[in-house]
Amino acid sequence: MNRKREQAYRGKITSPLDNLFGDSDSADQTASNWVTLDSLCLPAQQPRRYFDPQKMEQLVQSIKAHGILEPLLVRPLPDRKYELVAGERRYRAATTVGLTEVPVTVRELSNDEALQLSLVENLQREDLNPVEETEGILQLLSLKLQKAVPEVTALLYRMMNESKGNVNRNVTVSQEDNAVSEVFTSLGLMKWESFVRNRLPLLNLPQDILEALRQGHTAYTKAQAIAQVKDKEKRKLLLEEAIESDLSLTEIRERINALKPVPDTQSPKNLLQSISTRLTKSKTVWNDPKKLKKLTTLLQQMEALLEE
Repeated sequence: MNRKREQAYRGKITSPLDNLFGDSDSADQTASNWVTLDSLCLPAQQPRRYFDPQKMEQLVQSIKAHGILEPLLVRPLPDRKYELVAGERRYRAATTVGLTEVPVTVRELSNDEALQLSLVENLQREDLNPVEETEGILQLLSLKLQKAVPEVTALLYRMMNESKGNVNRNVTVSQEDNAVSEVFTSLGLMKWESFVRNRLPLLNLPQDILEALRQGHTAYTKAQAIAQVKDKEKRKLLLEEAIESDLSLTEIRERINALKPVPDTQSPKNLLQSISTRLTKSKTVWNDPKKLKKLTTLLQQMEALLEE
């Protein structure tokens, strides 16, 4: 019987990257092998920052029972070392299990290609949280367009304003618009309009809300609702309750409404504002000579009060 490490993985790797950035000569320069775990190193820039402990434990148990079923994607480095491109969860789980060797597919990649592949692979994960997904898409667009992330964000908002007719379309940047659409089409996650409308605002949420989203403790719709509470202490308490009690979005909104101060409708200032609004809209007072005469008298008395 062949040993497991002798059963090499074969075949060309394909990914959404080939559609996003075009076929590259490096796409055919692949090889499969088993390498020692200590010959692998993590990249300096890693798209993924949070790993759900429960799901990691499930993966650890699966690897203990069945081994690693899908090879890690790596690129060669000097001194017979390899940099991990895709498969960090499997790498971490293998380390926890205590494996000494892991199956890998070796591919010659530039720094940009490696980062692009890592981003695409990460964005295909089902358990990716919305914050990391948003940041990953922005990084991918940054590489595609050769723009800094703030410039990409400005471009997306400009495209949204143009689509709404708020500003005139600039024909000189239509190629960038097409490139953005191609990236979202290739990823198949959502349309760029939905990304701008629902995901970009997440990055402006308070830090405590962002952290809860990163760790998968709450849905982004609930996070956006909780962020409406401006008082930091009240927002913190609501966030904790929402997580611990698994509050629905409706329940969260009810608690937010309960936190709002009740206006004092009986105060003279509020009463004056209310009367003024009603008086302006009233047709009866302005069309009835008797009522208009009484109103004139009251206004003169108010004016005299102010002069005192």
